[in-house]
Order: sequence, then structure tokens, then C-alpha cells
Amino acid sequence: MKRNIALYPWFKFAQSLLFWQAVWFLYFQSELSAQEAILLYALFELATTVLEVPSGYLSDKVGRRITLIIAAGCGVGAAALQIGGATFAIFAVAQLLLGACMAFFSGTDSALLYESLAAEGRTDETEAQELRAWRFGFTALALSAVTGGVLAQIDFAWVYIGSTVSFVAATLIALKFKEPPHEARNQSARADLSALRSALAKPVLVWLFVIFMLSHIYSHLPFVFGQPFMLKALDAVGLAQETPLVSGAIVTGMMLISLLASAAAPRLRARFGLGGMLLAAFALQIGITAAMALSGAAAIILVLLLRMVPSSFLGPFIVARIQPELPDAVRATYTSLKSLAGRLLFSVTLAASSVLAGDADTLPMETIQIVLTAYVIAGVLAWAVLAATIRRAQVDT
Repeated sequence: MKRNIALYPWFKFAQSLLFWQAVWFLYFQSELSAQEAILLYALFELATTVLEVPSGYLSDKVGRRITLIIAAGCGVGAAALQIGGATFAIFAVAQLLLGACMAFFSGTDSALLYESLAAEGRTDETEAQELRAWRFGFTALALSAVTGGVLAQIDFAWVYIGSTVSFVAATLIALKFKEPPHEARNQSARADLSALRSALAKPVLVWLFVIFMLSHIYSHLPFVFGQPFMLKALDAVGLAQETPLVSGAIVTGMMLISLLASAAAPRLRARFGLGGMLLAAFALQIGITAAMALSGAAAIILVLLLRMVPSSFLGPFIVARIQPELPDAVRATYTSLKSLAGRLLFSVTLAASSVLAGDADTLPMETIQIVLTAYVIAGVLAWAVLAATIRRAQVDT
């Protein structure tokens, strides 16, 4: 279990070396159309959605280690298929594999860490260990973003070669994990369902379920629309050809700023409470979306530097808060369900957004802003409901 705890941050590092993250939309749009690029991301979200709960159940019943090995293996296939460009069908298969990869990772990695800590009698370290692993992951995201932007200027193929190697590394680390002690692995499906129903009846888990689902959507809006936004904004000032480099630099900058923000997260949590910090983080996500919706100026690209700051206040603290509330039998299943809800809602809205893109080769700025305005209105309403129910949920108890 000590080896699991020591390897876990490095697993998150390898898992997060996504060299394609800053250029994927530009790549798809260069090979296909803007509408097909959005549809491919919607397909990824849909694939992840379909597999979220089955992968969580597999993790709870079969084991954390084997589930993580499957996840990393799917990542290898997804990245390798996209080397050198392809047809829509091959890209679609790659997105299905990538969706499977993310679904099998979802919740299982955190469950392995928590159960390894529990076996060592170190559950009081959960929040600190999750934050440490999160920093490893974001460091990898920062490094791979700027590197990916440079590689894309040479050839998009190198971006996916790098990602293939990183997923191979994640697979090798997963093979070195040892399965942690895990209660209730052999209990009946009826008992599992009863445990899950009891968990979902807890107000705190319902509240955290909703804010996690919404934060997933609003964190990914700049991810999906940020690249076409940058392309149009830079085109207006004659710098469209520099978009891959600018995108890589912006993504790297946002990761580094988020890492700096994470240093203040424990103090903010102590000062404003967990609930107050989570609401503030969600409000910032809505604000970033609103800035993109209101103006297409190149200066707004700098606002994207704040995109991952909310994640430093949301991700590790939500994970640490829910773990003690969940029994082992449904630990990964619950996490998968909340990811399922966010991805399902996001994939449906993205599919609807693709209709607005029509047959355009590149996504128009007007379309981007119409779509984002709708998300802003919905986000403000959702934030108001969360703020009104936070006391009843007893998030800070």
C-alpha cells in the first residue's frame, strides 16, 4: 500500500501528459469540418457517459488495479489511431476508445488512493494526498500543452505519438499497483443498490453531485470552444497561423496559474469553508464563459488563463469530502454516476450546438458566442439554486 501511495502521483503525471489538449480541435477542423469536430467531441462525451457506470461497477466488483490497466490501455489505442490523420470513422473509433479510457479512470484512481491510505491507517492524509497528486497531474498538463503546441507546428502526428508514449507509461505504472483491501466486493447486486441508494439520499452527496456535474460542463466549455475562439480572434489581427503556438502557451499558462492558486486553496478553505470556496470556484467558471460570450476580441484570450483555477479549488476537495461518506461497495460507482450526469448533459448540449455550426469549415465567432450565452444563463440559475441549498446540505459539517 505504501508503494501505491508513492506511485499514485506519478500515475497521475503520466495520465495527464496529453500533448493534444491544446490543438485537438484545430487538428480535427483541419482534417474534417467544424461540425464534425464538435460531433467527435460529443461522441467522446457520449462514449464516456455510456461506460461511466459499468466501469465504476467493474472497479467496485473486480478491482481497482485491473480497471486502471484497462483505462491506460484504451488510452494507448486512442492516441495511436490518430497519428497521421484519418477519416471521420477512424477518428470516431479513437474517440470511443478515449471515452472508455476516461470512464475507466473516473473514480477508480481516487478509490485506489483512499483505500490504500485506509489500509495504512492514514485516511487523515486524503485531502493532502489528493492535492499533491492533482499538482502532479497539472504539472504534466502544463508541460504537455506547450510541448504539444510546438510539435503541432511541425506535424500534428507528433502530438499523438507523444500521447501514445505517455499512456504506455501510465499502463506500466498501473501494472505495478497492488490491489488494496476492499470491503463488500462479494456482496449481492441488491446490497450494492441499497448502499448506493443510501449514499444518494445524503444531502451533502446530492449537493456535491450537482456541483461536480456542473463544474465538469463549465470547465470543458473553454476546452471545446477555446481553440476555435482563439483562431477567429487571432485571425482578426492577422495571426491565425500562430494559433497552435498561442493555444499551447495559453494552456500551459493556465495550468501554471492553477498550480499557484492551489497553494492558497487550503487557506481559502479554512477561511470561507468548503461550500463557500466551491461556490466561488463555480462562479469563476461562469464568469470565464461570460467573457467569451460578450467579446470576440483577442484580449479575451488572456481570460482563458484563469480556466483551470477553479479546478484547484474543486477537484481534490470534492473527492476528499465524499470519500468518507461512501462505502467501499459503491465508491467508484457513485463517482461514475456524477460523471455520467455531467457528461450526458454536456454531450446533448454539444450535439445541439453542432447544428448551429452548419457546414462551415471553421466555427464562426457568432455561433460560439450564441452557444456560450445560453450556457451563462443556465449557469447563473444553477448557481443560485446551489447557494440557496448549501446550508441544508451541510457541506462543511
